[in-house]
Amino acid sequence: MPVPEAGVFERLRGFAAVDSAREHDSRAISEVFTGRPLGTVPIGTAEDVTAAFARARAAQADWAARPVAERSAIFARYRDLVVAEREYLMDIIQAETGKARWAAQEEVMGLMFAARYFARVAPQLLAPRGVPGAFAILNRASVRTQPKGVVGVIAPWNYPMLLSIGDSIPALLAGNAVVVKPDSQTPYSSLVHVDLLQRAGLPRDLLQVVPGPGSKVGTAIVDACDYLMFTGSSDTGRVLAQQCGRRLIGFSAELGGKNPMIVTRGADLDKAAKAAVRACFSNAGQLCISIERLYVERAVAEEFTTKFVAAVQAAKLGAAYDHSADIGSLISEAQVETVAKHVADATSKGAKVLAGGHARPDIGPLFFEPTVLAEVTDEMECGRNETFGPLVSIYPVADVEEAIARANDTEYGLNASVWAATKSDGERIAARLHAGTVCVDEGYAPAWGSTSAPMGGMGISGVGRRHGPDGLLKFTEPQTVVVTRFLNLDAPFGFSQQRWQQVLMLVARGQRFLPGR
Repeated sequence: MPVPEAGVFERLRGFAAVDSAREHDSRAISEVFTGRPLGTVPIGTAEDVTAAFARARAAQADWAARPVAERSAIFARYRDLVVAEREYLMDIIQAETGKARWAAQEEVMGLMFAARYFARVAPQLLAPRGVPGAFAILNRASVRTQPKGVVGVIAPWNYPMLLSIGDSIPALLAGNAVVVKPDSQTPYSSLVHVDLLQRAGLPRDLLQVVPGPGSKVGTAIVDACDYLMFTGSSDTGRVLAQQCGRRLIGFSAELGGKNPMIVTRGADLDKAAKAAVRACFSNAGQLCISIERLYVERAVAEEFTTKFVAAVQAAKLGAAYDHSADIGSLISEAQVETVAKHVADATSKGAKVLAGGHARPDIGPLFFEPTVLAEVTDEMECGRNETFGPLVSIYPVADVEEAIARANDTEYGLNASVWAATKSDGERIAARLHAGTVCVDEGYAPAWGSTSAPMGGMGISGVGRRHGPDGLLKFTEPQTVVVTRFLNLDAPFGFSQQRWQQVLMLVARGQRFLPGR
């Protein structure tokens, strides 16, 4: 099992936005598969964040003045570098997160999609556009965009490249500078893209990555930024939303999920069972949009469950920098403990284990079997709470109506999956689900990969959207400019004020003529 060379990580350490002249504590980063050391990263401070924002603000004005087409060209070159360096990038992702190779490839592909889409649409979306003025002849109105300034991005550990740099791409294209706080467990996945973006032509100080704890670095970013993008838990999202609200700055967040899959009679059960393994256990279930609840119509529940459990048991756990493993590792002992706790709680209260249920230290220190539970109730920890691990519960239901009602019976509303007898049946069910994205005949990936469409959550699963036009425009301030021509609103040509107000009222009512004086 090859490991990226240690020198790679020491070189990436140099891209951290910390004051090299001052002494910093360092955090050791270990390879998740084995626990072996990869390197160290300096622990940033509030003072480092202040300095990073000062450099970013100084660079941002010139960057915003550049033509949008010029900014887009940099990200087109960046995408080419991501393609060329994809194997190297996947190695870094796997080393820091322990995910399987195919799940690491999802991140790299997501960056390729984001760079391509936003570089293509930015010139059009950011161009001034004419809109009707108050009075068609007298007023010419246009809407322009101005960047927010310096955007703060607080990124998670589960998709550390895609959810740090993927959100930085539209913010930068919109004319902003960006300061990123990567998760302390996965800093290299952000730092490597500082290198790639600078090689593509991005000015040096526009993207600053400050590693460090949320209590210091994260707080300092929230206190200094002009807009905040966050991905993480719903509880943390609430706290950050309050902090942003006090400062009256914009806030966007993708938060937790307890995502359902519905399988109805007439669905292709072989395809549904195989796809459900990917949907439930991508990145060992450490994915906000992965499936944790399966609602299966009772008429096909036994057959589907047999097929699904067999597919789960056939999935290969492994620690490999190639495509030989289907499911990788959890990232930390805390995640292993959470999954084990949820399984133990559920089984102690009557749930049945249909597959998995145990840690696998024989494979690596943080591996846990993909686990399927039956007879789960709301009184169990995993009944209504997000596990964020390789644990899914399966529920037979009487009919589609019950499946929809139970799928919607949650505070969350991030993603859902539907498998029905026909595509049109699937779409009709999808339209009734309280979720920001719904995949018909798949689990989550096609919705995530559709970067021209908005992606985000309802309920406590998020605020705002990433992807689509909103994913770029949220990083801007719209500005209306109205030019008055020929006449202003004072009474002209000797009109009395009363007669002039009558004229204005006729125009406002849609009359196409002016009365005589």
